[in-house]
Amino acid sequence: MTAAPLGGYTRAEGTAAQVTMPSDPLALLRSKSYVALLVLAAIIGVPVSAAAYFFLALVSKLQGWIFTDLPKDLGFHAEPLWWPILPLLLAGVLVSLTIRYLPGQGGHSPADGFKVGAGPPSPVELPGIVLAAFATLSLGVVLGPEAPLIALGAGLGVFAIRLVKRDTPARTQAVVAAAGSFAAISTLLGSPLTGAFLLMEASGLAGSMMELVLIPGLLAAGVGSLMFIGLDAWTGLGTFSLAIPGLPHVGSPTAAEFLWALAIGVMAVPLGSGIRWLGLFLRPHVERRMVLVTPVAGLAIAGLAIAFAAATGKGSSEVLFSGQSALGPFISNSASYTVGALLLLIACKGVAYGVSLSGFRGGPTFPALFLGAAGGVALSHLPGLPLVDGIAMGIGAMSVVMLRLPLTSVLLATLLLASDGLAVMPLVIVAVVVAYVISARLTPSPAVSAPEASRPVRGAALGGKDRADEPEDRDEDADQAEDPVTLAEGHDGHGEQQG
Repeated sequence: MTAAPLGGYTRAEGTAAQVTMPSDPLALLRSKSYVALLVLAAIIGVPVSAAAYFFLALVSKLQGWIFTDLPKDLGFHAEPLWWPILPLLLAGVLVSLTIRYLPGQGGHSPADGFKVGAGPPSPVELPGIVLAAFATLSLGVVLGPEAPLIALGAGLGVFAIRLVKRDTPARTQAVVAAAGSFAAISTLLGSPLTGAFLLMEASGLAGSMMELVLIPGLLAAGVGSLMFIGLDAWTGLGTFSLAIPGLPHVGSPTAAEFLWALAIGVMAVPLGSGIRWLGLFLRPHVERRMVLVTPVAGLAIAGLAIAFAAATGKGSSEVLFSGQSALGPFISNSASYTVGALLLLIACKGVAYGVSLSGFRGGPTFPALFLGAAGGVALSHLPGLPLVDGIAMGIGAMSVVMLRLPLTSVLLATLLLASDGLAVMPLVIVAVVVAYVISARLTPSPAVSAPEASRPVRGAALGGKDRADEPEDRDEDADQAEDPVTLAEGHDGHGEQQG
C-alpha cells in the first residue's frame, strides 16, 4: 500500500507517492509547534463539522421534499411509480454539467474506490465538488456522502489556515487538511473511531508518522462529534450518524456460523467485483459524451427503482440513495421481505450502484453496507445462520470487497451492532479476510514500467532513504523546526491511494 496525504479528492493519475520520516518523530510530539498544531486542529474542527452538518441536513431535507412532499403538493396521494424518472434525469444533467464545466471535475470518480491521497482540493474546486455531491445525494443516485465530506473538510481546513497565514508550509497544510477530513465525517460512520480508522488505513501511514497525524485528526474528530451532537440538540435535525437500533442479542459463534463466514466471504467477491467492473466498464463510455450519457445513466437507475417497486410493492427509495438512513429501518422490518424480494433488491440496487459509480460523484461505502446487510438477511432464511450474524458478516464482506480496507470493514460491521459487536467479531473477521484475499487475488496487478519498477522508493521501509536523495533529505530534516509534521507528497504535489 502506498502512503499518501490525507484528505485528497482530486484525480491525479500516475503519480508516485513518497513518505519522508522526520529524524525524531517523538521529539516533534513534545515540541511547542506541535502543541500549536493541536490547538489549530481543534479550532478547525468547529467550522468544518458545522459545514458538514448543515450539508447533510440540507441533503436530507431536500430528499424528503423531492420524493415525499412534492408529489403530494402536486395532487398525488403518494409518490407515483414513475416519479424517480424526473429527479434522476435532473441529477444526470446537473452532475454532468458540473464535471464538464467547473474546476475539479466534481472530485474523483468513485469507480476507482475510496481515495484520500491526492492532496486537498483547492478553494476554486470546492464549489464543483459540493454541487456534484449535492445533486448526486439529493436526487436519488446510489452513492454516499463520505467522500465529498472528506474533500470538503480538507479543502475548508486548508482554506482556513491560508486565511490566517498565507505562507503556511505545505506539509502543515496537509495535516490541517487531514484534521478537517476527520472532523467532517466524525459521526457519519457511527463513531469518530470508525472514521479515523478509515482515513488512516486508506492513507497507508504507519508507525510514528501515523501517530503524528492521528492525534490532531482524533482531536478534530472529537470536536466535530461534539458539534454534531450540539447542533442536533439546537436544531433537532438529527446527528446523521449510522446506527442500527433494536437488534436481537446473539449468542456465541458456532461451527455452523463459522462455515457461513467462509461462505459469505466467498459470495461477496463476485457481487462486489461485478459492481465495480460495471462501473469501470461504463465509465469511459459515460466520460466520452458526459453531458448526453450521464442523464441516460440516471434514467437507468430510475428504471431499476421503478422495476423493483412495481414487482414488490415496496418503495423506490429501497433501491435509490446510498442506504445510509434506510439501513436501520430495513433491518428492523426485514421480516416483511420475502426471499424473492430480497434477491430482487440486491440485483436492482447492485446494478444501480454500478451505474452510479460510472459517472456520478459520491462515496462507495454506504451502498456496500446496505447490500451486505440485504445479503445477510436473505441468507438468514437458510439453516444455521442467525439474522444478526448474517447481517454483520455480509456488511463486513461487502465493505472489504468495495473499499479494500479490511480493518475498517471489520470495525464497520462490529461497531454498528453495539454490545453484540464483540460476540460476532470473530465471524466478521473470517468473512472479511476470506473476501479480501480472494478479491485481491482476482484483481489485476497495475502495470509498472521497467524504469519505474527499478527506481528505489524513498521512505518505503520505516523511513529509509535513498543515497541519491540525501541532499534533499537533509534539507527536509532541517525544515522540521518550522514544520512539525512531514506527510507523503507526490512528485507533482499529489499522491494517490491505489485500490
